[in-house]
Order: sequence, then structure tokens, then C-alpha cells
Amino acid sequence: MSDGFAWRAGGCHCGGVRFEAALPAQVEAQACNCSMCAKTGFVHIIVPESRFRLTAGADRLAEYTFNTRVAKHLFCAECGVKSFYRPRSNPDGWSVNARCLDTVEGLEIRIEAFDGQNWEANAAGLAHLSKEPA
Repeated sequence: MSDGFAWRAGGCHCGGVRFEAALPAQVEAQACNCSMCAKTGFVHIIVPESRFRLTAGADRLAEYTFNTRVAKHLFCAECGVKSFYRPRSNPDGWSVNARCLDTVEGLEIRIEAFDGQNWEANAAGLAHLSKEPA
């Protein structure tokens, strides 16, 4: 992919679910303190729809929703790992778990704290992350 983006592969623990995300050399990531992220250790790299592709394991994905049922938490039915999901804050994109990338070599990840415990007050601050760069 051009424009300074490179496809980076990742997946779940057992390898049954695989994905790729086109990321720049520097990415902004969020460490969220909501009940879901705090319990799973998910570190968000949110990308537009066009910069994400599922490469294997669609048939292995199970879905979990709660509260408003807008976010689609997808996880491998075999090993239970959630390597990406469709976030409520960015329904036009995907949130990839930085911890599920195969390698972060050559990738500078700036992890910022995100107050997901007060999601309604803070979610709009994430909207830009799933937009295509100008």
C-alpha cells in the first residue's frame, strides 16, 4: 500500500483467525479503562474500513455484544482471543488489538490513555481515527 502505509499481519492465539491492517510507521493507540478493555488488555489501533482485511477464519469468529449492542466484539471461538472488533465509537472502521500484531518491529506505537469508563463524554474524540487521511 502506498502513502506511507504498510500491511501488517496479526491474529488470534491459535492462528485460526488472521487479519491485516494497513498502518503508517507511527500509530496512535488507546489503552481504555472501560470494563471490557480493562479485563481483556485490549490496546486499540483504530483504522478505516479500507485499511483492514480479514484473511482467514471468518467461520471461526463468534460475536459478543452488550449494553447498546452496537459494538461487535468478535473473538476466535477456538482460543477466545479478540484480535479486532467493530467499535461503537467508530462503526465505519475496525479496532485492531496492537497486542495481536505478529510484529511491531519498525512500528512506533504511541499509547494514550482513554477514559472509557466515561465513554459517552469521550467517544467523540476517537471519531477521526476511522476516517481516511486527507
